[in-house]
Amino acid sequence: MAARTPLDDLRREIDQIDDAIHDLLMRRAAVVERIGAAKGNGAAENGTQPIILRPAREATILRRLMARHAGSFPAQVVVRIWREMITAFTRMQGPFAVAVYAPEDRRGFWDVARDHFGGFVPMTAVNTPAAALRAVSEGTATVAVVPYPAEDDSDPWWRFLVSADAGRPQVVARLPFGGRGNARGENRDALAIAAVPHEPTGDDRTLLSIEIGGDLSRGRLKDSLEACGLPPVSFCTWHPAGHATGMSGGGPSVHLVEIADFVGQADPRLAKLLERSGDIPVRVNVVGGYAVPLHLG
Repeated sequence: MAARTPLDDLRREIDQIDDAIHDLLMRRAAVVERIGAAKGNGAAENGTQPIILRPAREATILRRLMARHAGSFPAQVVVRIWREMITAFTRMQGPFAVAVYAPEDRRGFWDVARDHFGGFVPMTAVNTPAAALRAVSEGTATVAVVPYPAEDDSDPWWRFLVSADAGRPQVVARLPFGGRGNARGENRDALAIAAVPHEPTGDDRTLLSIEIGGDLSRGRLKDSLEACGLPPVSFCTWHPAGHATGMSGGGPSVHLVEIADFVGQADPRLAKLLERSGDIPVRVNVVGGYAVPLHLG
């Protein structure tokens, strides 16, 4: 028998580490099963469906891991490993599927969705963002993945989220969370939409729909938001068919405004914004938000 070399010892150590990692994965799965049972019991008592998707919790986990990460192993790969694990463990608690806006010429969104939700989750490609949203509303998908809004979208998908219904689907995450990797296609981010609560993580963005029924320019709206402590990051505007399309007002308009903070529907800053609008009809709804993605270099 050949003498054991230092390389053999190192490989033996790697095998032991692999066994330890595998043991911890099985231990984590057992804990997740107990969590799923606890959620099911609580939902049964309240007569509700258990919430198995917690994007804010997922972001908090990954931020904590990145804060402690050291050494030469790529941080982006750690995020990818944990993203696979998170979705796998989520699926242990209940059905989970994704509908992705991914027509033939926009396959990059499929890659971004796969990287975030894992390579084994059921995913369906659809040809319009509206179809992805409809899949969530009808219950055939847990999450819809749609393009990040752009100012030049002539028929913006986000207008379908403008509602005061607390149970409606809303924005819950921005993708990619840990870098694009080798995803194909244009360098445009995506948003994940699901019928789960918008929860704070400590570093968040919130999307507000602001419906204006009169003459209020975007500049004045921006000033009002800032005066109420709602710092706007970006605007997208949609004018219903048959009305003026000028940016200075002149007719009903709906704005999607990204705010650099967490904002809940009961946030007093929203009431303050309505007070500042005076006689101009204004309606504000939170259409969700997301944890700010990691910047890993």
